[in-house]
This record gives sequence, structure tokens and C-alpha cells, in this order.
Amino acid sequence: MVAPPEQLGIPEEERVNVKLVDEDGNIFSILGRVRRAMRLVGQQEKFTEMHQRVMECAGYDAALGIIQEYVNPI
Repeated sequence: MVAPPEQLGIPEEERVNVKLVDEDGNIFSILGRVRRAMRLVGQQEKFTEMHQRVMECAGYDAALGIIQEYVNPI
């Protein structure tokens, strides 16, 4: 029997809110804000997972999509 793949992202009810609107839109600036917010709630491992996925993706829109699997943008 094959084990199911590890679930990526964070369930919506466990996601931290991060202000993304009206802030610096540079992906590295966004990642910094997300890192700080996730660290405050003890989600460092999930941030590392998300960061790796963002660095491997192709493009800004794809990166934002991945980030939104981990945080609630406000």
C-alpha cells in the first residue's frame, strides 16, 4: 500500500492573516512578511515548505497562488 502524499499548504482555518494589499509587492518583501507572521504562530516548518515551493515555481502569479495556500491575505 502506498502512503498518501504529504498534504501541502495549511487548512484554511489554521492560516494566519497577512496584509498583502497596499504593501510592497516584491515577492521577497511578501515572503518576509509571511515568514514573520508564520513564525509568530509556530508554523516555521510550513513556511520552509512554502518558501521552497515558491522558489521552484515559474512566475509571480504562481508564487502568489502558493502563498495563498498557507496564509489568508488581507
